[in-house]
Amino acid sequence: MSENTKKCALITGGSRGIGRAICLQLAKDLSYHLIINYKGNKAAAEETLKLVEEIGGSGEIMQFDVVNESDVKQKLDDWHANNEGVVIEVIVNNAGITKDMLFMWMTQKDWAPVIDTSLQGFFNVTNHLIQKLLVNKYGRVINLVSVSGLKGTPGQTNYSAAKGAVIGATKALAQEVAKRNVTVNAVAPGFIKTDMTGELDEKQLKKLIPSNRFGEAEEVAHLVSFLASDKSSYITGEVININGGIYS
Repeated sequence: MSENTKKCALITGGSRGIGRAICLQLAKDLSYHLIINYKGNKAAAEETLKLVEEIGGSGEIMQFDVVNESDVKQKLDDWHANNEGVVIEVIVNNAGITKDMLFMWMTQKDWAPVIDTSLQGFFNVTNHLIQKLLVNKYGRVINLVSVSGLKGTPGQTNYSAAKGAVIGATKALAQEVAKRNVTVNAVAPGFIKTDMTGELDEKQLKKLIPSNRFGEAEEVAHLVSFLASDKSSYITGEVININGGIYS
């Protein structure tokens, strides 16, 4: 592969929160052209792209719903058709949602979207692109999971199940593709200051955290950036906690 080949990183759910922080960190640290995926909030995606460009990075926005397999395939196929010879080397599966409540009150409408966004989303995006990474003989797949997927969190049986499943998939896929210099790892944040945790009682919850604070999205982004780099080439199949010591 020519050194002049344009190389890209795809970040799902890249418009806000941890996704936005990851986009900005990748723009600072690595020379990838960023594909910033969003589902519905185009304005937020455009704002992320603007911030990326302001720090000297390059990128574009791409709308698709990770849950919709045909949508994912069509958008990525159209993109490849218009960018012949361009290589997506890094896949960051960040898209995820929560619908928290006690399991006994949970309905299928609370369960399915949470499972589908994290688990089916991982499959739809990664499965469609993995062959290209294998042909390329280089790649990085980074899955954003959660402390909930490791220890289980009451009120989050759906989210814990979704992230726990992605953790299992991470470990299995890593073993399948390692010989082709493709690594697959998961990053498991604890309580991070984002829109998703905005309604939580930070003052009370931080008492449970040995570090006595919520994490910053930028701290997660630094870890993702390292895993996306060639410096992490001997790390694969790992789940790396970033949670201030709340669970290890």
